[in-house]
Amino acid sequence: MGLILEVAVESIGGGPGDAVHASWLELSASALRHNVAVFRALEGREGTARAVGVVLKGNAYGHGLAQVLPLVHGQVDVLYFIAPQDALKVREHERAHGLPPKQVLVLGAVAPQEAVVLAREGVDVVVADRSWADAVPVLRAAKLERPLRVHVHIDTGLGREGFTLDGLPRESHFLVEARDVLEVVGALSHFANTEDVTEQGYALAQLDAFETGLAFLESQLKSAKPLQRHIAASAATLVLPKARYEALRVGISLYGLWPSPETRLSARLVLGEVPVLKPVLTWKCRSQVVKWLPAGSYVGYGCTYRCPEPTRIAVLPVGYYDGYPRLASGKAHVLVNGRRCPVLGRVMMNHLIVDVTRAAHDERPVTATLLGRDGEESVSAESLAGWAQTIHYEVVTRLGAHLKRVVVE
Repeated sequence: MGLILEVAVESIGGGPGDAVHASWLELSASALRHNVAVFRALEGREGTARAVGVVLKGNAYGHGLAQVLPLVHGQVDVLYFIAPQDALKVREHERAHGLPPKQVLVLGAVAPQEAVVLAREGVDVVVADRSWADAVPVLRAAKLERPLRVHVHIDTGLGREGFTLDGLPRESHFLVEARDVLEVVGALSHFANTEDVTEQGYALAQLDAFETGLAFLESQLKSAKPLQRHIAASAATLVLPKARYEALRVGISLYGLWPSPETRLSARLVLGEVPVLKPVLTWKCRSQVVKWLPAGSYVGYGCTYRCPEPTRIAVLPVGYYDGYPRLASGKAHVLVNGRRCPVLGRVMMNHLIVDVTRAAHDERPVTATLLGRDGEESVSAESLAGWAQTIHYEVVTRLGAHLKRVVVE
């Protein structure tokens, strides 16, 4: 029998984002606090107390749920998610740190078995269609100590989830019969077109539809307590005061990003000023190689770029696998030593090549800023989205979950 030798191997991290030569994200705690304060100030303008809720879906819009949750938990009133598993992480966090439970609402689809778990954890869910009647027997069989708290979704014109006004009377009656396991505590809807316009006629029509649906629900349910109404995401919170109701659902703007240029313009008209939102995220990467290429050298796959002169390049170990959009090839810039450096050739799966001829004085390693500020220059998520022919929502939410995320002040 041969001798088996056990060799101890030192750990080098649990994934590719832990490698020394990997990009990373820095999250500004002070910027996040500032952005919450902006919406707290809006909430108090009319002297009306509202719950400030924030949306942490999509891995906190790509910023990292594990990092963002501890930063916002003590600052806001409601936490919104799509996946029930993410909502349960709030309860785990609260138990681990001895914190009082926050209101948590799952906006996305929930299976009956998941609904049982959420009911026991005191997590709210959204009832958006007649299929929820199938969950009632499952909830009753679970012998819950308390009913599952639910918010009724009214489709006011987005054409996605929710009871239509026509369907609401005949499809929602089961809620009355299931009071023992389904406690209706709220109602919601979602705007279809507040971000891309400055004229809000369609949104106002949706508000009218929401009011109609609410009136029916209140007459049907005859609840002892008023429903918590919420429809305003970031854009509507900023430019449609009528839509704020009892709770806000702040998404993209929690992270310091404007929903759109139209929203910024409308905010000036509605609020008399443009609130300052501070981007929370900075994306950085150390170079793998810095070297000279002779004039006439091709760069990258497909030979799509040729150096017109001797060029000092930096090879960055980051690419479309990490979330850097391939459509930004040949158009984007990164920042090195406070200067803009063009991305040369095609964005690769794990590499970017950038021209640092005028930003670096030798071949020592450099640190590039892919998103964020370096000196007087900055690259915004909106800019990168423009180069990639998409929207900044997609840019940040597609940042790889494997990337290391570091909280800074």
